[in-house]
Amino acid sequence: MMIPTAAAVVLAGLAGLSACSSNGSEDASAAAATDPAGTPVANALGAPLETRDRNGVDYEPAFSGQTRAPGIRDSVKLDVQEVATGLNLPWAFELLPDGRFLVTERTAGALRIVGTDGKLSGPISGVPAVFSQGQGGLLDVALDPAFATNRTIYLSYAEPREGGNGTALAKAVLNESGGSASLSNVSVIFRQMPTFNSPLHFGSRIAFAADGKLFLALGERSMPESRVQSQDLNSHFGKIVRINTDGSVPQDNPFVGRADAKPEIWSYGHRNIQAATVDSSTGTLWEVEHGPRGGDELNRPEPGKNYGWPVITYGMDYPGPPIGEGITQREGMEQPLYYWDPVIAPSGMIVYRGTLFPDWQGNIFVGGLGGMKLVRLQMDGDKVVGEEWLLTDRNARIRDVQQAPDGAIYVITEEGANSKLLRLRPAAG
Repeated sequence: MMIPTAAAVVLAGLAGLSACSSNGSEDASAAAATDPAGTPVANALGAPLETRDRNGVDYEPAFSGQTRAPGIRDSVKLDVQEVATGLNLPWAFELLPDGRFLVTERTAGALRIVGTDGKLSGPISGVPAVFSQGQGGLLDVALDPAFATNRTIYLSYAEPREGGNGTALAKAVLNESGGSASLSNVSVIFRQMPTFNSPLHFGSRIAFAADGKLFLALGERSMPESRVQSQDLNSHFGKIVRINTDGSVPQDNPFVGRADAKPEIWSYGHRNIQAATVDSSTGTLWEVEHGPRGGDELNRPEPGKNYGWPVITYGMDYPGPPIGEGITQREGMEQPLYYWDPVIAPSGMIVYRGTLFPDWQGNIFVGGLGGMKLVRLQMDGDKVVGEEWLLTDRNARIRDVQQAPDGAIYVITEEGANSKLLRLRPAAG
């Protein structure tokens, strides 16, 4: 069997990403649900919204409702407002206590503040140097739970290193004076190891638990020789790690004390996680990870569990063949709670706990890059019982999602140098 070169795999991976980003690639949908008289019914559960052929044509779900949940249409009429425009390839944002926003711009390695008037600040000084090729750059940003008093933030980014690169997590203090902003006391508290030379799959979502512990989701760097390390507990590739805010390891992590495992690891067998959040009501950690061609997965990661990549998957490799043995189940490996084939290319997510959209309580919202939409998953416990596609008319990649204290939903789009920050509220009436 011929093994592809690293360069070929990079090209294939980037080709797949390009295909994911084609306009309208995931906007096909089934007919709207109707009443007995044939009148369209809003907020009705109907046929799945996805109608395209699966990539994994021989793969069947492990249980009913694991994919292509009943479709929902027009559950709420939205008022969508552009809060800010002119952002350059943003990757993440956070709401500041005073109503402004911190935004990362990936390839520029820039951190900016968006004012309440929508104006963009200049780049904040003191941001660490980033590796900006491929999918690299400045990635996620998160506020310390005590930000209001300590002004501490966390940044994940692709770090340039001798012999390659890797995901790093830094903490810093945000200072503002005289209309300018800077970072001080910058320190790297975690480095994904080993160092590896790849421009792909840095993962990088940060999520804080209720106890103040920090989760960081990590990609497996995409290459054949790196993807297999998702199953290697001596590697950070394809893992979710859990650390204290000073970078130390919580002693109740599942692999603490094992000589054959890195103690930061919380769960493993992941591919490339760019969507992760902790439910503010239940404290549950959720993540949605990129599959290859098909097989984007919704998981609820639990300590010490193996989520299967690359041994089991519902997706196919970019060049066309199955991945590994072409299997979707194996004993000791967790099934996704839900998956998409074709992909939505997930990035950013929340579990909605606001009051502005009362019917959406407990629903999961996921940004879609290739799908160019915001995906709403109606949940019944851990089960997806309905799926709605929002913002499909924007024709824009959705990179990150956040909920404001007043219950409004904010998303950030990825539209080159004219990316936007949008606010979603119920339309009047």
